[in-house]
Amino acid sequence: MDGKTQRGHLIIADISGYTSYVARTELEHSQEVLTELLELILAHLTPALALSKLEGDAVFVYAPESRLSRGETLLELIESTYVAFKDRVEAVRRRTTCDCNACRAIPSLDLKFIAHCGDYIPQRVAGIHELAGSDVNLVHRLCKNHVGQATGWRAYALFTEQSLAQLGVPGEGMHRQVEEYEHLGAVTTYSFDLLRRYRELVAQRRVFLEPDEADATLVNECSAPPPIVWDWLNDPEKRALWEHKDIRPQKRRAGRTAPGASNHCHHGRNAVTVETVLDWRPFEYYTVEQVGARGMGITLTYHLIPARESTQLVVHAKMKPALPRLLHRAVGGLMVKMFKIDQDYQRIARLIAEANSSSDRRLPDVSASPAPQA
Repeated sequence: MDGKTQRGHLIIADISGYTSYVARTELEHSQEVLTELLELILAHLTPALALSKLEGDAVFVYAPESRLSRGETLLELIESTYVAFKDRVEAVRRRTTCDCNACRAIPSLDLKFIAHCGDYIPQRVAGIHELAGSDVNLVHRLCKNHVGQATGWRAYALFTEQSLAQLGVPGEGMHRQVEEYEHLGAVTTYSFDLLRRYRELVAQRRVFLEPDEADATLVNECSAPPPIVWDWLNDPEKRALWEHKDIRPQKRRAGRTAPGASNHCHHGRNAVTVETVLDWRPFEYYTVEQVGARGMGITLTYHLIPARESTQLVVHAKMKPALPRLLHRAVGGLMVKMFKIDQDYQRIARLIAEANSSSDRRLPDVSASPAPQA
């Protein structure tokens, strides 16, 4: 055994309906479909979370609780992974010209997430790395629950009461249910419908400042994947480190950040800027409008472009009220220098590099386990 007891997030992404899918389709084709979907799930989850192991048609990932200090980031990670999964399933269905059972039955597949926060110990037995502990057992037992029977949902995200408490997200509007397990007792869970959330996200309008619309554009390389950079951009405590502002979240619907949410940014004596979210697309981009005294303001689009092991952070800024076309570039450059905006984004890149390096040293590598046969 190696490592000490740690506390963190334990998440399982489980492809729903796969057992019946395999039973009525060609094995070779169904395995190709499973491989493609598992690779997609891993590509979205593992930049921020560590892979423990593949479990047939499921992915088990984890992270120490300090890895994502802003609880909403984990919810957004789950939602964005589901959006990518659903988009891929729909794309495969539309583009396929194959009439085999495996291709025709792809729309029957869906995805659910089980999330718990608890203790675990990274260990190695006979050369196999894995996590051990009662909480690890619990998150796996929760894959067999009664949410589908009670709600009719096939795609959902389930959180234990401990998980929601750690995330700091209220269970308001979620489906509350108590599950009973031998040796583990009663477990209170909160769930929401991922398919409904997918439809809401698809329907939302897009507000994105294009480069030719911006008065100024800043580009920095951050040595971390988009979910980590997103967390640094939006966690109030982390944001105060690189932006030197006291960020106080105000308006939230069910405790979540979405278009219409607002923050009060305090910087200096009696200097308050109201920031309103116009568009929110984790972990691709978000657009906010900041308005200060006398109605002067600025619109900002933060665009996160993933690279192999880093993220290019591109920030487009546009003054409010709008500047004449001939002036906007010159005034935009002056604005960047006056408010030292470029220094803020250089600072966040440096802080992310330092924190990510420290986190990597602490994070045990348990992903070397051989994957079980499906």
